[in-house]
Amino acid sequence: MAQPRTLALDAMGGDHGPEVVVPGAALSLERHPALSFILVGDEARIAPVLAAHPALEKRSRVIHTTHVVAMNEKPSQALRRGKGSSMWLALDAVRKGEAHAAVSAGNTGALMAMAKLILRPMKGIERPAIAALWPTVTAECIVLDVGANIGATSRQLSEYALMGAAMARALFHVERPTVGLLNVGVEEIKGAEEVREAHAALKKGVELPLDYRGFIEGDEIGQGRVDVVVVEGFAGNIALKTAEGTAKQIGQYLKDAMTRAFLSRLGALLARGGFRVLKEKMDPRRVNGGTFLGLNGLAVKSHGGTDALGFASAVDLGYEMAESGLLERLASDLETFHHRLGSDTHSSS
Repeated sequence: MAQPRTLALDAMGGDHGPEVVVPGAALSLERHPALSFILVGDEARIAPVLAAHPALEKRSRVIHTTHVVAMNEKPSQALRRGKGSSMWLALDAVRKGEAHAAVSAGNTGALMAMAKLILRPMKGIERPAIAALWPTVTAECIVLDVGANIGATSRQLSEYALMGAAMARALFHVERPTVGLLNVGVEEIKGAEEVREAHAALKKGVELPLDYRGFIEGDEIGQGRVDVVVVEGFAGNIALKTAEGTAKQIGQYLKDAMTRAFLSRLGALLARGGFRVLKEKMDPRRVNGGTFLGLNGLAVKSHGGTDALGFASAVDLGYEMAESGLLERLASDLETFHHRLGSDTHSSS
């Protein structure tokens, strides 16, 4: 039976604020009746939207603030001026133990900076990472880092592998998730020195709760070859944005082709069931939400421009991560990893 969980939502974050956050929370509540919410933001804007969702209203309380972090603020500015903002207070509810996770569609850089300051990195973690769900031909995989950091040492890449495996256990319910390192080739001599050193370190971790499969290339991510793909944040963010853009491009190609002539339109009508399935699989709202891993608390970043359905996916993700006991298991895995690899791991950082 699901345990009661409370999520703190930055109701003012993103392009649309409460008009998307509140309906999104209502959708997630339908799927997870054990949820309750702390909605942080301008009560005058939240209240009328919340009143349209009576079931959610009964399961929510509002923390009022009119202070909002702008989408274009630099992380350094957000840290200086952001205390007391809707984003800050949502994260602080997690720190205080009032909420099991925070969800925001706000400024990514500001959210990461605030989360690191308020929740603090876990013991043994040099840099937290952002992990994203990635659709594959078989199901889904997890890719990290997709933008929290530029560059990564071999130690940090190894930590990403452990963090991603912990998330995979939580979401995919597999005890030994398969893990691959994204590289320019599968040969041992290829790739940056940090990637090759991380590869060597992970090969030694034979007793870790993951199944390390070595190097994979970019075209193998969508094939579902592994449960977790590890990459430094610069390349990871480019890969993610490229995949999202390609999905939209293919969708437009199909739409244009199916409406070009009468026979094409007739074929589209006959194949509408198949196209509906394809559209659902390619819908980015279905896997909306990047998780900040490596902190003493859970924080989920939703796309800023998403709608209620997309925000509900981010809320679902926060709930599932809270329900899984991920933080406790990851802390244990990190301690084991650094103990076993000892000086080899630290000397490569």
